[in-house]
Amino acid sequence: MDHDIIGDVHGQAHKLEALLEKLGYRERDGARRHPSRQAIFVGDFIDRGPHGVEVVDTVRRMVDAGSAIAVMGNHELNAMAWHTPDAEDPGEYLRPRLREPWGVKNRRQHAAFLAQVEDQPDLHREIVEWFMTLPLWLDLPELRIVHACWHAPALTWLAPRLREGRFLTPELLPEATKEPAQAQDEGAMSTFAAVELLTKGVEAPLPPGHSFKDRDGTERRSVRLRWWDTQASSYRDLALLPGGGAEHLPDLPVPAAFRSGRETAKPIFFGHYWMTGEPKPLAAAAACVDYSAGNGGPLVACRFEAGASLSAATFTSAG
Repeated sequence: MDHDIIGDVHGQAHKLEALLEKLGYRERDGARRHPSRQAIFVGDFIDRGPHGVEVVDTVRRMVDAGSAIAVMGNHELNAMAWHTPDAEDPGEYLRPRLREPWGVKNRRQHAAFLAQVEDQPDLHREIVEWFMTLPLWLDLPELRIVHACWHAPALTWLAPRLREGRFLTPELLPEATKEPAQAQDEGAMSTFAAVELLTKGVEAPLPPGHSFKDRDGTERRSVRLRWWDTQASSYRDLALLPGGGAEHLPDLPVPAAFRSGRETAKPIFFGHYWMTGEPKPLAAAAACVDYSAGNGGPLVACRFEAGASLSAATFTSAG
């Protein structure tokens, strides 16, 4: 079956409806369907935009009908943690609501979704329970799907710990969302580290004495990496900095532990990175479908046909 891989929707229900219409998914028997194709969503259905509930409803009905499949994004993971009490900290939740400064930041990031569900506890619980049914990744015969990073060591670590189908369990959620209290060695794996890699990407500490300021003016001593770039090895070449500035980073090699997850055996599709400009593959077998729909950009899909090469012509967008 051929697929349409759809990027981060972030509550933009009108863009989703427009894109599905453009792709040929028509409403029939309670869900949008295509006569010969299946949609794949890379996660991040909620937050940022005002209609996360409507987006979830559309995607959920498509998944139930078999006209779509989906993976979990970091915003779904955060929503699960926000909703789940922390058994080790009475009154608090796995994603802190009360501890400062984290509580204010976490609520601000989740505000658009909470505006729809916070006064409807049954709906809130129902949606969070559905998020628990989303796998962390898909490894299909012709392609691979993950929200942020296809990282082989993280996949290997998580596989035996997850429920069949690559789902988190309620019992594993605390371990997946709370950073271990005991410091770990650089590059060491844990359930928390593995889930962070898959849903948020690879971030490497900069060498001592090096830092940069992000777009909010905050000084950072670690940097997110272009994990899909199999040719580069230095901080300068691998850094993913919104707005540029990588030329000021050291031309030193990133430690191998932060570069060990790259694979190109099958095309890999992902979201998460707020790309801009013309949608196109990032490598011969890697494509990001997040082009900032939640921040004024278009909602993007890549139309994938088994055996065909990726190119800019395989992308389409709406909004």
